[in-house]
Amino acid sequence: MAAIDDTSDPGSPVRSAYPPLVEAAWLYRADQVCPEDLPMIAARALAIGMDTPTLCELAGLPRHADPRDIRDTFEQALEELGIILPDHHVARRYALRRLAAQFTAGEVDLAELASDEWSEIAVETAEEQAFVELLPPCACCIEYTLRLDEAAWKAQLQIAACALASHPSVGPRF
Repeated sequence: MAAIDDTSDPGSPVRSAYPPLVEAAWLYRADQVCPEDLPMIAARALAIGMDTPTLCELAGLPRHADPRDIRDTFEQALEELGIILPDHHVARRYALRRLAAQFTAGEVDLAELASDEWSEIAVETAEEQAFVELLPPCACCIEYTLRLDEAAWKAQLQIAACALASHPSVGPRF
């Protein structure tokens, strides 16, 4: 599970079109947010004007609080704000598209893409399939699993990532 980055950073090439708490909800459902990061995400949401008693409570929780308490408080805060948690499968597809966008923007390097967590995702588009097929299970397996040199793999991956990032088929709806 990766920590959620601060997509509200003006220097970041990949800027979320969604409020930080909405994006966090989607990435949380995709298992891409560590529970210990949720209090800081809540604090950022308070700073931009979102406010409920439970959101304030969440922002005040320490990072080392019981993860179940953090999760329960986060989900209650989302409910109070009318933010609906998406289906896990749809959230995973959104996280995959976000990963492709981060890669094309240079925010994620090749080693960070190597993970077996994407091998079991149920893809629904040709763009998702092309990107997932190029993701190796680990960094040491690139040469063995893909039978490509690193430069050729990176070029193919960049093309697939651009195609996926430019065809957003899932994400929060307003």
